[in-house]
Amino acid sequence: MTIAAVLRTKGSEVETIAADASLSDAVRQLGEKRIGALLVTEADRIAGIMSERDIIYCLRSHGAEVLDWPVSRVMSAPAITTESSAEVLSALALMTQRRIRHLPVVDDGKLKGIVSIGDLVKHRMERIEAEAEAMREYIQSA
Repeated sequence: MTIAAVLRTKGSEVETIAADASLSDAVRQLGEKRIGALLVTEADRIAGIMSERDIIYCLRSHGAEVLDWPVSRVMSAPAITTESSAEVLSALALMTQRRIRHLPVVDDGKLKGIVSIGDLVKHRMERIEAEAEAMREYIQSA
């Protein structure tokens, strides 16, 4: 199963924020949308990604003054991405290895969506449950 299948179910909407926006704007957007990460853009390109974790670590180290900093100063860059043709298990392995929770999906330089580790685990569990149900039906019909 590929990332494209996950995006077909989840959707391809991606929340973005400009690299020069303030960290307080990013916090507000994360809270309003109830999401864990924002894709950071600069001149119509992906400049990086900023997650709740990035904000927390920065606040811990520098205090509340960081809320006035530009997002570009806090974001993780470059963003680690995947293609829609990637297998779900490969994407899960990449996310585990790199210790990230959000993975932008980019095909031929164009943003196609973003998946979280939760999206991929949910998709995988649904697939496993469907296979188990098919196996039960097969056994009962034999």
